[in-house]
Amino acid sequence: MNVEKSKSYISMTEAVRALKARGFEADFEYVDGAFRIAGSERLLKESELSIVEHHRFEGISDPDDMSVIYAVEASDGTRGTIVDAFGVYANPKLGAALLKIVMNENR
Repeated sequence: MNVEKSKSYISMTEAVRALKARGFEADFEYVDGAFRIAGSERLLKESELSIVEHHRFEGISDPDDMSVIYAVEASDGTRGTIVDAFGVYANPKLGAALLKIVMNENR
């Protein structure tokens, strides 16, 4: 697979827009121990996903803006994003699940 080299983004909004334009169109949610494609009933295990790239944003003036976006690809080729806060607001269950996903970043 030919993946465009990732870049730095100024904001989460810019990153989401650019990743969607690059084909990461699905929105993944972590629900009941599995990843679900938003708007569907399809569930994926960590072993079915790989992290292609990630971007971390630190809120300079507002700690609520601290977040990470992960660009992921499923074993069937479905591409999308997972968003989590980091720091005190991070979802510990999501964080533990993300640690089980293979990192295939091309940086």
